[in-house]
Amino acid sequence: MHDTFLMALAGGICIGLAAIFLMVTLGRIGGVSGIVFSAAKNPVENFWAILFIAGLILGAFLFHFTSGHPIPAFKVPMPLMLAGGFIVGVGTKLGSGCTSGHGICGIGRLSVRSIIATCTFMLLGFVTVYLRLHGGVA
Repeated sequence: MHDTFLMALAGGICIGLAAIFLMVTLGRIGGVSGIVFSAAKNPVENFWAILFIAGLILGAFLFHFTSGHPIPAFKVPMPLMLAGGFIVGVGTKLGSGCTSGHGICGIGRLSVRSIIATCTFMLLGFVTVYLRLHGGVA
């Protein structure tokens, strides 16, 4: 339990520092969905975005290989994961941002829109988990 708390705290500090570094160096918000869309739209001009995404993926693997923690196994079929990713992508476009953009960077800038967005998706996440665990939803 104590180890889990410290790992989460260290991860949160790293995410916060990365968001600050991105804002200070490039003047960009650390919203991952926006960074992914930037990389996909114009990869040559937004090469920094490709490096950012690669750092997220490689950082996770590096953590697992150096810490001894196992890489999580997914028990969800790949087509379902891809469909879920697509739906999340559409939602981030409709909501003008994602959890990292609104929840970390937006709240850090005291953006009212981001505070409302974060409260909304957290509330819906709580309701979804509750219904999944207690409401008989498969």
